[in-house]
Amino acid sequence: MKHGFKVLCLLLLAASLVGCIGAPIELTAQTAQRLHAQAPIRFLLTFDDGPSASSFYNPTEQVLDELAGNPLQPGIKAVFFVQTRAPRAGGSEIGRRLMAREHAEGHVLGFHTATPWHSNHRALDPQELEASLSNGSADIALIGGVPPTLVRPPFWNYDKRTFAAYQRHGLHVLLTDLSANDGKVWGFTASPRRRANMLRQLSEVRERIAQGQLPTVDGVIPVVVTFHDLNRYTARHTREYLQILLDSARATGLATASRPFYDSTPGLQRAVMARTVVSSDQPVHLPGLWNWLWAGNAH
Repeated sequence: MKHGFKVLCLLLLAASLVGCIGAPIELTAQTAQRLHAQAPIRFLLTFDDGPSASSFYNPTEQVLDELAGNPLQPGIKAVFFVQTRAPRAGGSEIGRRLMAREHAEGHVLGFHTATPWHSNHRALDPQELEASLSNGSADIALIGGVPPTLVRPPFWNYDKRTFAAYQRHGLHVLLTDLSANDGKVWGFTASPRRRANMLRQLSEVRERIAQGQLPTVDGVIPVVVTFHDLNRYTARHTREYLQILLDSARATGLATASRPFYDSTPGLQRAVMARTVVSSDQPVHLPGLWNWLWAGNAH
């Protein structure tokens, strides 16, 4: 099973590198009319797999610097789903220091893993999963004073058993609307079709917004976006990614809020909770190949 899963992930990676990205969905007059009845959107940025343990050009550090000081909207707040015990991430002295910085700067720390590797929670036996959730919650509580309330299952993959375990630990599942497809920390880490990818995905989200399927929180619709702060390419292009999101919203006919990114921690927390999965039976939408992969398998 584990071997088959690894092969499947490699195939997904290969497909993403080939760049099989469809054209954006055409904006129809009916959809445009429906959008007038909807609130503007605000991008809710999330980062997976970090923080980086690198002592050379640390990508997590670069991402934090760009969120704080970019020219589009300084002081952006994000959710960081951390690997608290991975040697290349939060299990290092550098990683723990960066998690403390993330918390101090008003970002939200969510749980991703507390194993040495990026382990699929469904592949852990009940004792291993329980230990991982307990350890990860304790690690984050040591930094922020309280245990985390958010979890992002690795590979977006969960089932009734793992979902019930999250609930026992007070953890709420947050998935995503958009993915930069940048979850590569070795080999070919660039994303040559990053703009086409975001444009296509956001056009799909726009259709859901027009149908009233996404909630409005504090007068805006939170649109969840996922990046990976272990990827140096992502770190070097953080400002460009922010601009791509704004350009894609304009190109797909979506109005953005006057502050298009979250810059308030309480506001970010309210938006996040409104976008969490409330039940393991709840139908979910994932971008691209992930939706095809888990649509009939996640629950």
